[in-house]
Amino acid sequence: MQQLKGVKILVVDDEPNILQFLELGLQNEGFEVKTAQDGMSAMTLMKQFHPHVVILDVMMPGIDGFEVCRMLKKMKNVAVIMLTARDEVDDRVKGLTLGADDYMVKPFSFEELLARIYARIRNQFPNLFGEVVIGPFHIDDRRKEIRFEDRVLELSPTEYELLKFLVLNHGLVLSKTMILDKVWGYDFGGDENIVEVYIRSLRGKLNDKNHQLIRTLRGSGYRVDLP
Repeated sequence: MQQLKGVKILVVDDEPNILQFLELGLQNEGFEVKTAQDGMSAMTLMKQFHPHVVILDVMMPGIDGFEVCRMLKKMKNVAVIMLTARDEVDDRVKGLTLGADDYMVKPFSFEELLARIYARIRNQFPNLFGEVVIGPFHIDDRRKEIRFEDRVLELSPTEYELLKFLVLNHGLVLSKTMILDKVWGYDFGGDENIVEVYIRSLRGKLNDKNHQLIRTLRGSGYRVDLP
């Protein structure tokens, strides 16, 4: 992982052990970290600390994570990753509808959380990276341009957003629903098979005939595998 100076992360959870674990782990990665044990403290810190990323537990006393997420998204551009002890579809949908950018279920891998944090930063704060280089991909969000193995890809705006989303989240399994939400938007009312159409087009432009780069996981979604 590339260490980034000046990136601020706020961790909000009512479990002291989780707060301490994440605070130490994220500080070791070079992030500036603050913690809060409830929603009110989180909102106070938000105004003082101005974090780039908020890791937010759903179930907390007083103001729950859903309400905190709603208020955060009204205040400023901030990436919100929600945590829950329950793998409930309704919770996930509610969080995403309120503006959450990602969702993880406890217990979770710190390495996966770290990967998701970097993905959110690259998506929402690309200027912190400049040009993002991931394996054979060079993503220049300011020019809306992606180079693959020193070749500029001819991409439509939707193809650009889809490939960027896949590459920035490389190694993670991305469902069709997640891809539709993040690339086409929550209000997309078309057929989810449109994802397959665009994936096929990207594979053609990447010369990925054997699907070794963009893999299909039957019943789960897609995953980009990089050397």
